Amino acid sequence: MRKARQAAARRGRRLRIMFADEARFGRINRPRPCWAPIGTRPAVASQLIREYIYLYGAVSPKDGICVYLIMPTSNTACFQAFLNVLSRKFARQDILLVLDGAPNHRCGDLALPDNISLLFLPPYSPELNPKENLWDEIREKIFKNYALKSIDAVRTKLKQAILYIERNPETVKSITSFPYIVRSL
Repeated sequence: MRKARQAAARRGRRLRIMFADEARFGRINRPRPCWAPIGTRPAVASQLIREYIYLYGAVSPKDGICVYLIMPTSNTACFQAFLNVLSRKFARQDILLVLDGAPNHRCGDLALPDNISLLFLPPYSPELNPKENLWDEIREKIFKNYALKSIDAVRTKLKQAILYIERNPETVKSITSFPYIVRSL
């Protein structure tokens, strides 16, 4: 992290620390507990249709700003497109992007934009990435107990989830501001 801060200072730009991850959303749903009036049993639809799309996301715990991109799959080309979008959005800042070590994050074919540096978390430690908690928030608030009829319906729900997250930066900060992150900023 020190190298990224020094590089940003040399260029006269601010360093933005972001955490990134991708998650799969689809038509398989897992019924979750919900509230219902006493004496009634809630009816919750369930389905096992194996159709998925991926949501790539990055979060800045300091200010709650997020960047999302809906993609058809999880591979190097999709991750490259996400990096390009992220780079353009913060073109006047340097970004230290903290992420897991998935193969598409480490691929030699990846062309890293000039204003992005990657920092990999230790293997098998998703609990260190606050982005994981935002996936839980999206699943709980937007996708809870829905049986979606098509992949387009999943895409529509994801757009709704993106708007929910983008409109609530204080909630995002409260979910992602882990103590070790706050101390390092």
